[in-house]
Amino acid sequence: MSETASKALGAPAAEPDAGRWKALVFIALAQLMVVLDATIVNIALPSAQQDLGISDGNRQWVVTAYALAFGGLLLFGGRIADLWGRKKAFVVGLGGFAAASALGGAATNEAMMFGARALQGVFGALLAPAALSLLAVMFTDAKERAKAFGIYGAIAGGGGAVGLILGGFLTEYLDWRWTFFVNIPFAIVAAAGAYFVIREPEGGRNRSPLDIPGVLLSTFGLVALVYGFTRAESDGWSDSVTVGMFVASAVLLATFVLVESKVKAPLLPLRVITERNRGGIYLSLGLAIIAMFGLFLFLTYYLQIVKGYSPVKTGFAFLPMIAGMITGSTQIGTRLMTRVAPRLLMGPGFLVAALGMLLLTQLEIGSSYAALLLPAMLLLGLGMGTAFMPAMSLATQGVEPRDSGVASAMVNTSQQVGGAIGTALLNTIAASATTAYVADHIAGATSRSQQQLVQLEAMVQGYTSAIWFAVGILVVAAVIALTFVNAGRPGTTTVTGSDADAADEVQIPVVAH
Repeated sequence: MSETASKALGAPAAEPDAGRWKALVFIALAQLMVVLDATIVNIALPSAQQDLGISDGNRQWVVTAYALAFGGLLLFGGRIADLWGRKKAFVVGLGGFAAASALGGAATNEAMMFGARALQGVFGALLAPAALSLLAVMFTDAKERAKAFGIYGAIAGGGGAVGLILGGFLTEYLDWRWTFFVNIPFAIVAAAGAYFVIREPEGGRNRSPLDIPGVLLSTFGLVALVYGFTRAESDGWSDSVTVGMFVASAVLLATFVLVESKVKAPLLPLRVITERNRGGIYLSLGLAIIAMFGLFLFLTYYLQIVKGYSPVKTGFAFLPMIAGMITGSTQIGTRLMTRVAPRLLMGPGFLVAALGMLLLTQLEIGSSYAALLLPAMLLLGLGMGTAFMPAMSLATQGVEPRDSGVASAMVNTSQQVGGAIGTALLNTIAASATTAYVADHIAGATSRSQQQLVQLEAMVQGYTSAIWFAVGILVVAAVIALTFVNAGRPGTTTVTGSDADAADEVQIPVVAH
């Protein structure tokens, strides 16, 4: 057996980091903060808009400024984590995110708010891949990795719904500014804990010179893509700027792939995405997020506008989904991860979520929460939690140490782009169906109350039309997971050695890739 192979085989046993479980607490806390921020601000947006005098036309930039910076810079952030070291990138990302949050909470005008949100996105793009890649290099034992990624997957999936509850409480009982200030204690505790507890394994840095053309092409290409979908939601798919953004994105990203195949030290080594398991995970995860993000939006509006729930009550209505995600991720996914192949968790997980989504196609104005929404949310949570956990773990498994940051960034990129696509695509479908329903039925409504009823029915009709598409998207995600992901259960798949050479990967035993 070669020395490199011996090192790789012995690495997990030789370097058990005594503080890795404590480190997981702080990594999970940071991840929770980033995921919370994606939804917590949505609840506070109406109050912030009124206080700061933001126009209806500009209010989308509170969300868009964050999404563009975060989505556009993720690959760059992942590469910086590989270059600096994940612990340093993690702590710097937390500090910057806290400072940007303080700026947002203290905002006195719209420019200050938009700038703060963009800064949050910049530091989030450094923080998120660093957090995931730290887990990837610290947890190498199959069973421990399953538990760690089970916890991380539950937070990644359920954090958004927790944000709705927390955002509702803070906005209703304190002030919208606290939806920003709440990040500061999270960041301070996570940064202090990370600084003292995390011990990053040696030898995993990528000290190659930075691929500047790759950084520029990927950043502008992803920004154009995310902005194209955001613009499509507000201005329509045929809008000249929307079309221009999609064309520019396609050209920039195609050029990026060409450049990455030629340069000596690429920003995104193509080996990271062309490996069929990782490629299948990035694709299926992105599709699942498209379905999920649209659903969060529709259910929030349905519960608040159609059912008349308060922001806090709306947040609590999402609890069954959170419970399902935590159960699916930490109990089902973690227990079965070391016994069955990942595709046998991901495929069925997405199908169970699709079944929950299918129930929601039956939504009506008078639908019972207990009879319809509760079981649908439980199924959605269980399915997504079960599927997310092995996906998060396998996406960084077998990656060379020097690539772990950028591989982690690709997981976040597929989620971020999926979220932008989901919100725009499903919202457009819903809006078209609503408009068509009103046009067909408003003539028969003679009184004001009848007209209001038609408007509500049209809204629900729009949601159910879009949810049918979400069902189809989840089924496609399941098919991709079952077809592309062919790795065996952990312990029979690739493990990563301690050196940074391509020869570092050994297999125990050898399995087909």
